[in-house]
Amino acid sequence: MRLSDVTAPGQYAGMAVSPDFRDLVLDQLAALAPQIKRMFGGAGLFRDGLMFAVLDDDRLYFKVDEASRPRFEAAGMGPFEYAEGKRALGYFEVPADVFEDSTQLVEWAQTAIAVAVSKSAAKPKARRKRAIGK
Repeated sequence: MRLSDVTAPGQYAGMAVSPDFRDLVLDQLAALAPQIKRMFGGAGLFRDGLMFAVLDDDRLYFKVDEASRPRFEAAGMGPFEYAEGKRALGYFEVPADVFEDSTQLVEWAQTAIAVAVSKSAAKPKARRKRAIGK
């Protein structure tokens, strides 16, 4: 099955992620055994508890950083927008030619997973507040 077999302009208007697209993504990324969670009308793909991809409007977006973003931009791909003009800067759409080549898609996904791990490690740990008098 190809990406174009499950997506067409306006085909899923009002439906954030069609079952066919979800299944195709999971099939293409089977080597990574990602977990999928519905969220905000779309879905997130997770590996080891870290989100590395977003599915929305039957499109796949991978987490990016300063080093990986140019690869997406060079392919003419743009950032994920959760609402008209509201960008989630950390995710860019996967090019169709990459999506249709499962080997290449897994490589790009591994980069997105590495970005998620790196960004998670860079976040300061939340400090627990101590109760007064202790």
